[in-house]
Amino acid sequence: MNITEPMFLALTALVDEPRHGYGIVQEVDRLSEGRVQLKIGSLYGVLDRLAADGLVQLDREEVQRGRLRRYYRLTDDGARTLADEAARLAANAEAATARLRARGTAGRPSAGPSPTPRPATALAVLARTSLTALAARAAAAGGVA
Repeated sequence: MNITEPMFLALTALVDEPRHGYGIVQEVDRLSEGRVQLKIGSLYGVLDRLAADGLVQLDREEVQRGRLRRYYRLTDDGARTLADEAARLAANAEAATARLRARGTAGRPSAGPSPTPRPATALAVLARTSLTALAARAAAAGGVA
């Protein structure tokens, strides 16, 4: 299965607790440090695809201030898929970082008006964050993710 960055971040946002749509958007913004601005309209397309693939499911619905809020939760298949994808991204990021280090450019700021984050390092950090969250969830549940 091809996991896009918004899908990866939405799954990651659901690791620790069920969230409603706007809560997912806020958590994706926090996780990506503002690099990914997931819009509500595109979020529901992402959630529909993740639900169709059995990676998330509806947890509950609540009415708040006259509006229906749907809360989604990560399924066990979703946690396994996220762990696999996080490991794949971490391995790819480590390979890229090693090659950059060998070239002598790892850690140098880019030549431009504003420094940009090193994608390999950012991916590795995000992947490690996802794996850490999955491990914490598994420990709290008394099992292994």
